Amino acid sequence: MNIRIKMFSLPIFFYQTMPIELTPLSITLLAVLTATFLINCAYLFLLYNKFAFKKQEESRLVKNEPVSIVICARNESANLEKNLPAILEQDYPEFEVIVVNDCSYDDSKDVLDAIAAKYKNLRIVQLEENDKYRHGKKFALTLGIKASKYDLLLLTDADCLPLSNLWVAKMVENYNNDTEIVLGYSPYSKQSGFLNKFIRFETFMTALNYLSFANAGKPYMGVGRNLSYRKDLFFRNKGFASHMHLPSGDDDLFVNAHATALNTRIEVSKEAAMLSEPKNTFSEFWQQKRRHMSVGKFYKPYHKCMLSIRTINALLFYGVFIAALILKINYEVVLTIFGLHLIFLTITYRKAMQKLQVQDLWFFSFLYDFVYNLYLVLMTLVKPSASKVRWK
Repeated sequence: MNIRIKMFSLPIFFYQTMPIELTPLSITLLAVLTATFLINCAYLFLLYNKFAFKKQEESRLVKNEPVSIVICARNESANLEKNLPAILEQDYPEFEVIVVNDCSYDDSKDVLDAIAAKYKNLRIVQLEENDKYRHGKKFALTLGIKASKYDLLLLTDADCLPLSNLWVAKMVENYNNDTEIVLGYSPYSKQSGFLNKFIRFETFMTALNYLSFANAGKPYMGVGRNLSYRKDLFFRNKGFASHMHLPSGDDDLFVNAHATALNTRIEVSKEAAMLSEPKNTFSEFWQQKRRHMSVGKFYKPYHKCMLSIRTINALLFYGVFIAALILKINYEVVLTIFGLHLIFLTITYRKAMQKLQVQDLWFFSFLYDFVYNLYLVLMTLVKPSASKVRWK
């Protein structure tokens, strides 16, 4: 039975009284659209906004503890030559840089030897290929950590360039008596083309998620391009032993297992960011993300649940919105709900993008948001077994 009622909509697109045809299908779609909209609002206002609008702490206790920077590199001679001097020249009282040259067959060794002749705080750990034992990044990283002299560890990759000479200082000043982990931020460089924009948006969303969750006291991951923790925490928990059989997860699985609301802090200042170079082809990007996402199923149940709800709910919202338009179900109500979603999403993303230095992406953020959530679902459906993915 069709019911005809009078309804006033919110005055965003219209402000008039009009009859609405309510059929079982329209009621269902409007109910789902409203429910998913409210769930989206919960994530925006209760999670992302608290991070996006949080003011940077002005005063921190600075101890200037000595730091060991650990970098694993495999066939990265060009990146080492370009980026390593900027790391070695950081404005910090006492630190060492340990580069684990992991079975490289390019001229990485010669490049490292030449740089080591100029910088006395560079130490090199050389690994050779062994046909009887194939190892991944976790093994190389463990050897680098074992070779380090100091308790404070700062991890990055060979293809990362600090955006200032205060990277070490900004990351380390987050440590207090309770802090054992500091999550940093590492954006990709800006280039032309849609692929670069999407890679940078995907990186922004990854950062927005893990930084917002950590800010809310629920840390679940970090990125190895800019991550710090205490060596005591690493060895007290037997390093990567619980997931050494997986080639990925040296950053996110370690943080997921050991980060708490008390022992984890975040650092998102521009001076502390590490700039990395993005992949140039979709195929390279796809393979990289398959490797990164192959370990997501090993996260704690709470984190998997919260991340899955966000993705599925967002995609369902967009799907129901499109279906409602195609089926011509009350445009006034549907467009009002979508308009509110668009306003709230844009405000939140714009503020967060300003904080994370990718504000050029905000104008089409709702479009990127749809493509991003669709991509996450597709990636989940086709991702390979974690044991079949290599780190390089």
